Amino acid sequence: MRAVVLHEVGGDLAVEDVPEPAGDHVLEVRAVGVNFADTLIRRGFYPQMPELPHVLGNEVAGDFDGRRVIAFPRASGGYAERVAVDSEWVFPLPDNASYAGGAAFFTTYLTAHIPLTYQLHVTSTSVVLVHAGAGGVGTAAIQLAKNLGARVIATASTEEKRAFALSVGADEALGYDELENLQVDAVLDPVGGDVFTRSLALLNPLGTIVAIGFIDGPWQDPSVQWLVGRNATVAGFYLGRLIRLRPDIVRSAVRDLLELWAAGRIDPVVGHRFPLEGAADAHALIESRRHVGKVVLEP
Repeated sequence: MRAVVLHEVGGDLAVEDVPEPAGDHVLEVRAVGVNFADTLIRRGFYPQMPELPHVLGNEVAGDFDGRRVIAFPRASGGYAERVAVDSEWVFPLPDNASYAGGAAFFTTYLTAHIPLTYQLHVTSTSVVLVHAGAGGVGTAAIQLAKNLGARVIATASTEEKRAFALSVGADEALGYDELENLQVDAVLDPVGGDVFTRSLALLNPLGTIVAIGFIDGPWQDPSVQWLVGRNATVAGFYLGRLIRLRPDIVRSAVRDLLELWAAGRIDPVVGHRFPLEGAADAHALIESRRHVGKVVLEP
């Protein structure tokens, strides 16, 4: 079968013939999500680097035992025509959903839903600030926070992206240089760097910011004294570790999200599609930060 193989840090993403996946549970891949973490692995910056050579791709949609499904691969490997899966991490793809939509679902919606409900405790009285509001996690967070009744303010780097965030439900969209006068109850931040630091001062008393990514650079640790004085909370979220240590929470969240999806209350945003041979172009687009919604490959 064909797969995109990464042989070395910084190396090319070349489509090669590789052996069929081992095991009894093999999924025919129709679409695979491309994530910022994939680009970090390729550049050697991911905290838990896999052994190379390696086939990237940790969320797929396709056909399994005659059913349309979405799944977490057993050990990554989704940038391929087929991939081994564990049956407990295979879920039905809603009838009204495309394979590409399925590939845009897991990482983005779980990374938004679990922080919004378990850590930020968003309600109809909350004002929620969603950074990178035109991206995959951002668009998911906007939809989910609106489902919870919150007022949602999104940020994005260009006028086009801000308009896109408004189109998926944000009540307001701002540039990163327009944050000074905001007061919010919750912040979902996949950006990190200076944006994270400046966002701390925006929190109302008893407000919380959840750090979920660092596309703009590493975080600066806030002072505990400052947090105590401001009655503020900093939380972190890392989906991969949560899957390993609290799979019950993740599976419950998937079921909740699938109900919302089937009811038409959320809709994964596929912004860009590439064939397997376009994996390098997909990575370049993500690294340029010009994309909107989720980027997917379609074998």
